[in-house]
Amino acid sequence: MPSRPVIAVLVTVALIVTGLIFLFGSMDDGGATPRLSPGDADTVARGQEVYRAECAACHGRNLEGQGDWRQRNADGLLPAPPHNPSGHTWHHPDAVLFELTKRGPQAVVGGQYTSAMPAFEGTLSDADILAALSYIKSTWPAEVRVRHDQINDRYDAETR
Repeated sequence: MPSRPVIAVLVTVALIVTGLIFLFGSMDDGGATPRLSPGDADTVARGQEVYRAECAACHGRNLEGQGDWRQRNADGLLPAPPHNPSGHTWHHPDAVLFELTKRGPQAVVGGQYTSAMPAFEGTLSDADILAALSYIKSTWPAEVRVRHDQINDRYDAETR
């Protein structure tokens, strides 16, 4: 049986995804869902610069995240998760990753959810957010990228 911290993380992730499906399902933005471009060399190069300047301090220069990222710190916050395949970043569709990065987890999830993750709206352009996320995805093995693409396809089908 999973430990309580693991269950707490799984419940938190489920709440985030549920909230985002509700949010995006009720939005009519008239535009396309944000998509990452891990195969675009220029976007990935820009994304690596953005990641190193804005994300690496918490998520690690090599996308390794902080230790014990599944267990809350003494302050009640979860440490920064890894963005490599050992983490859960690839479990979320592009649109969710974009909104979490742009608006911050608290704004997206709402309620009493607290996080050390800041909102990057006003700090980074939408293009820079997508570039950083594209860089992250570009580092994943092919099989993880394929699974992530399938998650995007399911998400698009459920929210359109």
